[in-house]
Amino acid sequence: QVQLVESGGGLVQPGGSLRLSCAASRTISSFYTMGWYRQAPGKQREFVAVITRGGSTTYADSVKGRFTISRDNAKNTVYLQMNSLKPEDTAVYFCKAVTSPSNYWGQGTQVTVSS
Repeated sequence: QVQLVESGGGLVQPGGSLRLSCAASRTISSFYTMGWYRQAPGKQREFVAVITRGGSTTYADSVKGRFTISRDNAKNTVYLQMNSLKPEDTAVYFCKAVTSPSNYWGQGTQVTVSS
């Protein structure tokens, strides 16, 4: 199986930046996709960003132009650079790996955007 561990969450002021990391327990180069999702209190988990094995990226409309997903295959790590943060970005952010034979989720890291 695959273990995913998120880090980098915390408290940041509106307009600030934060970089999240997702470290995998094995090589990620063969994963179909790796992505970020978030879940705010009382809401369903929602898609944020994804990067494919070939390097293509897709973003939710709510974060386009502000967030950037990237990966470092040598470090088995996926990143989410978050800029121009807004209070509505407050949520637990989860890393997801889509691979064979199954998909995997991390435990999540809390991001709070507040003044």
